[in-house]
Amino acid sequence: MVGVTIDELVAKMELKNLTPSVDLGAIVLTHPEVNRPALQLTGFFSHFDKERVQIIGTVEKEYMQMMRDEDKETVYRKLLSAKIPCLVYCRNYQPDPKMLELCEFYQVPALSSSQVTSDVMAEVIRWLKVRLAPCISIHGVLVDVYGEGVLIMGESGIGKSEAALELIKRGHRLVTDDVVEIRKVSEETLVGCAPDITKHFIELRGIGIIDVKTLFGVESVKESQSIDMVIKLEEWEKDKEYDRLGLEDAYIEFLGNRVVCHSLPIRPGRNLAIIVEAAAVNHRQKLMGYNAAQELYNRVQANLNRKD
Repeated sequence: MVGVTIDELVAKMELKNLTPSVDLGAIVLTHPEVNRPALQLTGFFSHFDKERVQIIGTVEKEYMQMMRDEDKETVYRKLLSAKIPCLVYCRNYQPDPKMLELCEFYQVPALSSSQVTSDVMAEVIRWLKVRLAPCISIHGVLVDVYGEGVLIMGESGIGKSEAALELIKRGHRLVTDDVVEIRKVSEETLVGCAPDITKHFIELRGIGIIDVKTLFGVESVKESQSIDMVIKLEEWEKDKEYDRLGLEDAYIEFLGNRVVCHSLPIRPGRNLAIIVEAAAVNHRQKLMGYNAAQELYNRVQANLNRKD
């Protein structure tokens, strides 16, 4: 099962660890949501989402200050013995001595953030949804072209990396070459990134490995990108019929999500970078409500009607 350790969460959110004796690397988060345990502090533990990050905000803090000492230990023990992954105190709030003592006893990390509660919750959920999303790895190249995530696929040696390099020289950004890790962060969104081992590298046959970040600067690379369209490169076949109008979109599916897909025949003399740029801009134009193919079809139909 995919998981994120608490020490990774601490590093990402810049949290302060208030329980240094607890091994943060041994505790794994497997759920992307968070929980505010206000009801649990009152003693109601039915339907308790104990596998989630537990967030302590102003409401929880004020209520704990009003609790009687004898009630605190009972409720704290029930909360912490449920094996929650961690407690995160927002706004630099600090746990009371009894809570700290029991966190050490039950080995539950108590963490503190300077951010307001809503910001902590939103960022933790956003980050965990990406890290814990279903993930697959495919062979391809992912580039950011005018803000559109373009996944270039095709047989090995067909020219994917060369097209990406030309796009980089034209001011676009590389996300990953050769291996693309695709995560499903929602029913509508797929996000692609590079494996750590190949990040910022491109393989060019006959040249070898080049470091894009070193050669072209930090503005030429990007850590991750939503996948908005796919371009499949394939060898030109003389007798094959290719779509020349684009009235209807074709799709490819990853992890249950559909993505617009264009098959691009390759033959000598075609400038792949310019074609990819045009495809990205045309895709954005369609999202804005204008379809050039449909406009041409409408003009032809109007012209035919006039002749009739």
